[in-house]
Amino acid sequence: MATDGLITMPSAFGPAETVSRLETEVKARGMTIFAHVDHAAGAAAAGMALRPTDLLVFGAAKGGTPLMEMAQTIGIDLPLKALVWQDAAGATWLSYNDPDWLAERHGLSPKPAATLNALSAALKAVATAATAK
Repeated sequence: MATDGLITMPSAFGPAETVSRLETEVKARGMTIFAHVDHAAGAAAAGMALRPTDLLVFGAAKGGTPLMEMAQTIGIDLPLKALVWQDAAGATWLSYNDPDWLAERHGLSPKPAATLNALSAALKAVATAATAK
C-alpha cells in the first residue's frame, strides 16, 4: 500500500496486540512515548463508531533535533508517529511517515543522509517487530 511519504505494512496481530508490541519495542530501543491517541475511543465518546485506530507519538531528541536544526518546520512532523489501524475487512495495518519524504517536504538540503538512514532503519525495525511473527 503506497501513499506519498507513507509506509504501510500489514500486521500478523490484531490492533490491540500490535499497539502493545509497538509500545514495548519503542521503549526497548530507549525512545520516549509522548502520547497514545485512541481515535476509536474519541469517536465513541462523541457517539460515533470507528474501527480501531491508534496513534503512537514517540522519539528521541538525538534523532529529531539535528533535523530541526536544519529546518524547524520539520517539528510539525516530529516526534515520530505510527498509526495502527484496522480496515473494513478486519486486517490490521501499521503506517508511518518515511523520514526521507519528511526531509523533502521541509526542504532539508543537503539531506542529512546518516540521520535519515538511522531514523528509517529504527522505524522499520520497530514496525517490523510490532507486526511480524
